[in-house]
Amino acid sequence: MSLDSLFSPFQFKSLKLPNRIVMAPMTRSFSPNGVPTPEVTEYYKRRATSVGLIISEGTVVNRPSAANDQNVPHFWGGEALAAWKQVIDGVHAAGGIMAPQLWHVGAARNPRSKWVAPGPVDSPSGLSSPGKQFGEPMSDAAVADTIAAFARAAGDAKKLGFDSVELHGAHGYLIDQFFWDGTNQRTDNYGGATLPERGRFAAEILRAVRAEVGPDYPVIIRLSQWKQQDFAARLATTPQEMEAWLRPLADAGADIFHCSQRRFWEPEFEGSDLNFAGWAKKLTGKPTITVGSVGLSGEFIASFGGESSKPASLDELLRRLDRGDFDLVAVGRALINDPYWVQKIRDGLHDQLLDFSPSSLGTLF
Repeated sequence: MSLDSLFSPFQFKSLKLPNRIVMAPMTRSFSPNGVPTPEVTEYYKRRATSVGLIISEGTVVNRPSAANDQNVPHFWGGEALAAWKQVIDGVHAAGGIMAPQLWHVGAARNPRSKWVAPGPVDSPSGLSSPGKQFGEPMSDAAVADTIAAFARAAGDAKKLGFDSVELHGAHGYLIDQFFWDGTNQRTDNYGGATLPERGRFAAEILRAVRAEVGPDYPVIIRLSQWKQQDFAARLATTPQEMEAWLRPLADAGADIFHCSQRRFWEPEFEGSDLNFAGWAKKLTGKPTITVGSVGLSGEFIASFGGESSKPASLDELLRRLDRGDFDLVAVGRALINDPYWVQKIRDGLHDQLLDFSPSSLGTLF
């Protein structure tokens, strides 16, 4: 199929991208004590020459337990922010455009790390997953301070020169723990039986971020139905429930919805082949990013279990992009071990595409 749509420009507010390819946020854990190294700068610079938009690995806001790995980067503090300034300056010098992903893991545990963050653990109801206690429910003061921490980080991103910012509201981490009825059992204004009620925490973060960065600065939020704690979990089981979930977030300041699926081609609801990003765009009118096993066989969760992947056809992706289902396409594993993946796709060099090996996760190339 034609690659014209994939390599066409995209513009929304101040975000002007040369093509529709987004580097997906991927945790790399190469920032000792939360400070990105010069190797992190070079890692992003290599991809900046061809990717439309780089979204950084998850980088945590200023709360004591925001991280569950000591080598995950911070987006607060003089040393870490100075390092991020080097990253964005390097990316811009290479011709790239970049957004940091702002993150708080909440009560989500990290089975690959024995490091424990200083407490207290932040979560809506003291649950790491349904029925599993891990800490205590957040106080009103902790909720307010967390909202402010996201806003400060977004303001710092703009001051440093980043072109946009993304909030991590997916995969069973803190914001998503408020969305999910399995982990949000609160009876105050941040809980409730419906998604709009449980979405108030996210909406307040978005409003605080919007107040900090102004009306023209693009704000992305990443969302998912599935959780790392439960791959089969679903927040919205009908289009009506999804609209009730997403519209308040759009009204609060979300410009672009980054819709995470494990496999982008899977339909979201019966009776339509639209995926999550397709429905989000249809229901809100906002631009969307699709993601999930783009360009490779298998899916990324399996890579943590040692499964390798081979290059896969982009025909189905291109068909949906041409149809207007979504606006942007996020690519993960294919860009971890091959910074030249975009050029190879653009130039038709399919025989030069690389297999993905889980060993790639242990290097920063």
